[in-house]
Amino acid sequence: MTTDLDKTDRAILAALQKDGRMSNAKLAELVGLSETPCARRLKRLENEGYIGHYRAVLARPALGFGVVAFVLVRFAVHDKNLANRFEREVQAIPRIIACHNVSGSADYILQVVARDLDDYGTFMRDQMRSLPGVTSVESALSLREVKADSGLPLS
Repeated sequence: MTTDLDKTDRAILAALQKDGRMSNAKLAELVGLSETPCARRLKRLENEGYIGHYRAVLARPALGFGVVAFVLVRFAVHDKNLANRFEREVQAIPRIIACHNVSGSADYILQVVARDLDDYGTFMRDQMRSLPGVTSVESALSLREVKADSGLPLS
């Protein structure tokens, strides 16, 4: 699908990944278009699904979330219904900010935020270990974020 994108489309997407609140006038200036053709291209990129949605990236420490953990979740029984129940419940837990079904020694990797280690421990005990299908969990605590989600490569 990305083969349909020309240099200007990629420039629009790259600019919006850096600043999703950019005005159409500023975006048009950055990519070398007038405002109307830029707005048309932007609408087309949205309609064709290249832009999933817009959102603000919140400052985790400012909101009191001092702990980021990556949790490897393993199932003993691989049952589609159990996995579906697990995924539905994970969707409903706000502190699980990402969840991926993966290959390898774990079935899922979750990214979890917590206020502090005590809060994280309580979450693990009261919520994580009681999710459907979970037979073991392993945590890797982030010591320092080296690179945050900086957008997709568009070259």
